[in-house]
Amino acid sequence: MVTMGAAGILCYVGAYVFITYDDYDHFFEDVYTLIPAVVIIAVGALLFIIGLIGCCATIRESHCGLATFVAILLLVFVTEVVVVVLGYVYRAKVENEVDRSIQKVYKTYNGTNPDAASRAIDYVQRQLRCCGIHNYSDWENTDWFKETKNQSVPLSCCRETAPSCNGSLAHPSDLYAEGCEALVVKKLQEIMMHVIWAALAFAAIQLLGMLCACIVLCRRSRDPAYELLITGGTYA
Repeated sequence: MVTMGAAGILCYVGAYVFITYDDYDHFFEDVYTLIPAVVIIAVGALLFIIGLIGCCATIRESHCGLATFVAILLLVFVTEVVVVVLGYVYRAKVENEVDRSIQKVYKTYNGTNPDAASRAIDYVQRQLRCCGIHNYSDWENTDWFKETKNQSVPLSCCRETAPSCNGSLAHPSDLYAEGCEALVVKKLQEIMMHVIWAALAFAAIQLLGMLCACIVLCRRSRDPAYELLITGGTYA
């Protein structure tokens, strides 16, 4: 039951990473970042199978079943260690990837007939309460700002506490002061840390599971009384 519960949590964490990444995919083009999430979902699915094998092997006291259980747990443990390493590797790459991608996304912004990238910018600015790449003045360098010629930024830059805000640069106090790049990097790194901590936590659980299974195997192979109890035999 513990193994199956762990499987469900791992699958949830992996799915959370996929869903969140979809909101920020325009700011991070390296799809390989999703590898840890893919692996952790695969591990979660494998844990369901491991749980069934472990239950059957424990109930039947099967030496072969327990040995298989330990071998699969070892494989999962190694996989989770790999996930942790990959998580740290891709977490370190987030800042450079975002810095490269966010410039292109802001340059192609179209507030009149918004495409997917433009909608992504508005979504991020509202969700993270930010404006521009480093601050709201970055909008002055975009083609959209130059074409509209109204000295204003998108309405998604407006603070929730400023209901009369129309995006005008003449009222900067109505706009979010913080830029989006640092907040997007922080958000993506937090997502990656969720994967890392989940993998570390369940790697520790798998290690405990392997130790318990090994103890059962050792007792069965070394204690004749235990073997007779299981087989229903008696001493001569």
